[in-house]
Amino acid sequence: TELRAGKVHATATLDLHGTTIAPALAQLRQFLIESRRIGHRCVLVIHGRGLHSEHGAPLREAVIAELLGPLSGLVHAFASAAPGDGREGATYVALRGPR
Repeated sequence: TELRAGKVHATATLDLHGTTIAPALAQLRQFLIESRRIGHRCVLVIHGRGLHSEHGAPLREAVIAELLGPLSGLVHAFASAAPGDGREGATYVALRGPR
């Protein structure tokens, strides 16, 4: 898909780098709801790769779990970002159109 190939243009970005999980997920939820409301189709969520964490990438894993679970109604698809946008340190999220 174009998303996986990185041939998408994210029209908004949320940088969660360095944020702890609970506030990050609250920000993510608000960002996706607002982005969809104003008509964005694809956004970029920067969560980092967990390089400074002892346990892999907890924020990345929490973001992915949230996209698959509680926020799945807003999400059409998602994929790791292209090299220029942060690779696995960021995720493209294609949003569902407004109902």
